[in-house]
Amino acid sequence: MSQESEYSAGQIQVLEGLEAVQKRPAMYVGSTDARGLHHLVYEVVDNSIDEALAGYCDAIEVTLNDDDSVTIRDDGRGIPVDTHEEYDRPAVEVIMTVLHAGGKFDSKSYQVSGGLHGVGVSVVNALSKWLEVEIKRDGGVWRHRFDHGEPEGDIERVRDMEPGEETGTEITFWPNGGIFEATAFDYSTLRSRLRELAFLNPGVEIALRDERIENGESVVFEYQGGIREFVAYLNETRETLHDEVVYFEGDDEGVHVEVAIQATAGVQGSIHAFANNINTREGGTHLTGFKTALTRVINDYAAENGLLSDLDGTLKGEDIREGLTAVVSVKHPDPQFEGQTKTKLGNSEVRGIVEGAVHEELATYLEENPDTAKAIVSKAVEAAKARKAAKKAEELTRRKSALESTSLPGKLADCRKRNPADSELFVVEGDSAGGSAKQGRNPDFQAILPIRGKILNVEKHRLDRILENNEIRNLITAIGTGIGEEFEIDDARYHKIILFCDADVDGAHIRTLLLTFLYRHMTPLIEAGYVYAAQPPLYRIRYDGETHDAMTEAERERIVEDVCNGNPTQVQRFKGLGEMNPEQLWDATMDPENRILKRITIEDAAAADRMFSVLMGDAVEPRKQFIKEHAEQAEWIDI
Repeated sequence: MSQESEYSAGQIQVLEGLEAVQKRPAMYVGSTDARGLHHLVYEVVDNSIDEALAGYCDAIEVTLNDDDSVTIRDDGRGIPVDTHEEYDRPAVEVIMTVLHAGGKFDSKSYQVSGGLHGVGVSVVNALSKWLEVEIKRDGGVWRHRFDHGEPEGDIERVRDMEPGEETGTEITFWPNGGIFEATAFDYSTLRSRLRELAFLNPGVEIALRDERIENGESVVFEYQGGIREFVAYLNETRETLHDEVVYFEGDDEGVHVEVAIQATAGVQGSIHAFANNINTREGGTHLTGFKTALTRVINDYAAENGLLSDLDGTLKGEDIREGLTAVVSVKHPDPQFEGQTKTKLGNSEVRGIVEGAVHEELATYLEENPDTAKAIVSKAVEAAKARKAAKKAEELTRRKSALESTSLPGKLADCRKRNPADSELFVVEGDSAGGSAKQGRNPDFQAILPIRGKILNVEKHRLDRILENNEIRNLITAIGTGIGEEFEIDDARYHKIILFCDADVDGAHIRTLLLTFLYRHMTPLIEAGYVYAAQPPLYRIRYDGETHDAMTEAERERIVEDVCNGNPTQVQRFKGLGEMNPEQLWDATMDPENRILKRITIEDAAAADRMFSVLMGDAVEPRKQFIKEHAEQAEWIDI
């Protein structure tokens, strides 16, 4: 037997301390890309929010420093600095260096908390080049520094606290560039999450400041109305069917439930669920309980008041949720999340608690507010009629048909491989570009589907109207998952769906229309990481026998000056993909060795939902305002 294949006790490794985190960071923060990087900030901020939930913190401040570090400070009680008996070290050092060490495993320090695993801030420390913590408590100001997770010297008392000086904690950390793909924090990403936390914690002031730009950029969030203001914010760009946001709360078995609801005239609904301030993107028992009770209460009210007379049968949940914006927030003393990144709530008892609260409170509200009740029911009845009209069209896009080669779109040039994990679908803008892409592709694993013109704006239409659009039908059939109730992620025929649009304004519009459709009707494709956007070059520059591609005007200028010494042999501007010959398309945008793809992600569902409403909804003024604010900094934005 060779040495390489030997497997015995000698091959068993035991990772000590924070080494496990540094070895497998994605297990603790989800990934090592931008999402995982920003998760570091969320872990620290969540600790400050826990202090607020306990009643000891009123203000939290996040500062992006010009040295690529980030500072989070709060006016809570301060991390304990006294000696931990078991470890014979200061408590703050134990918290920073020992996994599963924290004050949240019982209810003595925190009745409600989002950070129950005890690995949050120690993981941040493990994944940082340096981390500094300054604590104000016990009459003194204390400071401790850590180098790649290890204490650098001992904790130091740097001065006495001034009379009247507030207690609190300030943590500054520099992410480890050897672990993360990039270490630059995105201001807008953090702004969305901090705004969300402010909505979920009424009365807590949360500030964000960016010191990396001249004169800084800052914003302060504080919402006394809590999730009522959250729903109103999400609906700012939508026509609402009733002015007042329906709000109620309740407590049962130590679990606090809050629900805010408002119906809109649109067809796109959005329900956002949170548990202990954690955005549970995959839902869980609290969301299931809400949906079940909502369907039953609306149907009961409609039946008792004779509002279903012209409808054969009862309302389905999807009918009632059409155009409905809702936020469901629960605070639980012992929540059970799936994994450290906490995207789904699993407590079985929460379903019944939420269901009971919604059934009792919503039924009472509808009886006391008949005008609002009738507006909600009328919209649901209208949706039910449209659903039945769409049923036949929907059945034509089922996965069963897509499996039959004769049913695949005639425009689709499929690939030879049948393993979805190895297959790519390029959704190409225009027949001309589609023709070039078909000639330039690698037919073994690359499929081409040309899209003619701009597809229907699905933000404004129901499914029956959407499925009348040939380009959308072709896209659904080619992907193979079906749509609506028929959607099956496991039936995806490709694990890379690449939006291949021109690098101009029209191309950006077409890409946005496609993304709107995928986000609204095939969201699991984006969540699974299957959706990408190609980045075709705007310019091709030739100099000294070599070719250079530029994605932007600025990049073209840099190449001309720095590479070509201001004297390029040729500068070619591509007005569209159709102007590129097959070889150019392959070299610049399709060859896996050279191309640049942007994976489309949904880090914040509420922010994405509102963004699509702004960009593609009926309200003109919010869209104009967005364009004014972002015109000068127009670059690619991951959604």
